[in-house]
Amino acid sequence: MKTQYYTATSIDGYLADDENSLDWLFQFGEVEGMEDDYPQFMDQVGAAAMGSTTYEWLIEHENLLESPEQWPYEIPAWVFSSRKLPVVDGADIDFVQRDVASVHDDMVKAADGKNVWLVGGGDLVGQFHDQGLLDEIILSVAPVTLASGAPLLPRRITEPPLKLADVQKYDDVFAVLTYEVQYSDER
Repeated sequence: MKTQYYTATSIDGYLADDENSLDWLFQFGEVEGMEDDYPQFMDQVGAAAMGSTTYEWLIEHENLLESPEQWPYEIPAWVFSSRKLPVVDGADIDFVQRDVASVHDDMVKAADGKNVWLVGGGDLVGQFHDQGLLDEIILSVAPVTLASGAPLLPRRITEPPLKLADVQKYDDVFAVLTYEVQYSDER
C-alpha cells in the first residue's frame, strides 16, 4: 500500500493556470501510448483525497451537481475543506476538516490493501508529506510552461531529496516521472 500523488504538471511546476484552467493540458487529447496509464493506475487505488479547489473544479468541469452520475470515482473519497461545499448525490465522499494524519488511517482502511491517491491540490499533498505519509509522486510532465498558477507542491523538499524511481517517454510529448519520497530518520 502506497500513498501516491499522481498528477499532470507543466514543465515549470504548475497544476493549473491563473484561472484554475487545465486547457493547457487538454490541448494534447489522447497521447499515444498513455491510454492505459490512468486506468492501470486506478486499478491499484482504493481511496482518494483532494482539497476543496480540486473538488470544486471537478464539480464544475464535469457538471456534477446536474449530472451526479458523472462522478468519476467508484472508490471512497475524502475532501479536505474548512468550508461547506456542495454535495454530489450518490458519491461516496467524506468532507473533513481534520489534520491529514488523523484521516489517513481511515483512508488506508477503506483502501483495503490498495493505494491511496492524493488527487490534489499541491498544498494538501504537502500536508501529507509534512506528516511523513507521502510515499510516491508520479508526474506527467507536459511540454508547456505557465509562468504562474497553482503550484505542483508548495513545499521545500531538499533533505533528503526525492529518489527517481522511473522515467517513461510518450509520443515525444510527455515524460512521466515517478519519485519515491525519502524521509530522514529524524522525523
